[in-house]
Amino acid sequence: MTPPIKRSVTIDGHRTSVSLEDAFWAALGQAAKSRSVTRAVLIGRIDHARPPEVGLATAIRLFVLADIQKTAGPASG
Repeated sequence: MTPPIKRSVTIDGHRTSVSLEDAFWAALGQAAKSRSVTRAVLIGRIDHARPPEVGLATAIRLFVLADIQKTAGPASG
């Protein structure tokens, strides 16, 4: 486990910072690679798709979770 790591990203020409745990940064990088885009492009897409009441870091975490669940297939149990 790691504490959140703050990184700066540019979305539509505006700089912002996002704090995520290392595991989320790594999974986000893998998701971007599988889509043949940069992490910044994928963050921009997530930002545009999120409702205004949901913070960007939360939206990224939920995106990563959904992406992992989709890749893993149906859960057993």
